[in-house]
Amino acid sequence: MDKNEKFVITINRELGSGGRTIGEKLAKKLGVPFYDKAVINALKEEYHLNANEIEALKGRKHDWWSEFKRNLSAGLFTSQSQYYQLPVGDEPDLLTTDEMFETERDIIKGIANAESCVIAGRSGFYVLRDHPNHISILIQAPMERRIARVMTKQGMNYEEAEKTIKKIDKMRENYVQKYTKTSRYDTRNYDLVITVDERNEDEFVDLILAYLK
Repeated sequence: MDKNEKFVITINRELGSGGRTIGEKLAKKLGVPFYDKAVINALKEEYHLNANEIEALKGRKHDWWSEFKRNLSAGLFTSQSQYYQLPVGDEPDLLTTDEMFETERDIIKGIANAESCVIAGRSGFYVLRDHPNHISILIQAPMERRIARVMTKQGMNYEEAEKTIKKIDKMRENYVQKYTKTSRYDTRNYDLVITVDERNEDEFVDLILAYLK
């Protein structure tokens, strides 16, 4: 990856691995924006975006994302640290429609074409697989470490944390398989795979920065 040119780093991570925090810190070190599901959902909901509307935007503006972003309030891009919470009653394989995927795909492509950035989740590794200056990273962790982190962050007991992780794992894998025809666990989809251990998040950020060099 050439940091002197427009670049994008995509991070796929397991719930409870700390991957989202690592991504945020990495973006800060690189001096670029960090985007994740919360930001993409805010865009869709606040501006009622869908795939057809984005196509119309692209038809009017060559660099539609840059033009669109200039009209956004700065606060929209301040991502709040939060864990994914599965809505009560929703099944893990029924949460995303084709139109939702197409909308998210076009938003992600618009972001990556307009500016250097770090993007977490939303199958960015697949959506941006043909981007000329793209690095894809998978961040994972042992189950016991993931459970302990979710217990701390969410105030859950062991059983609740384990159940939540398994549900989210299933949901994310179903999402990836449905829309990319591959597995999020297939390491061939990534340039760098990290298994989180006892080191702190800043050390993993430094590891990634060393890899980028």
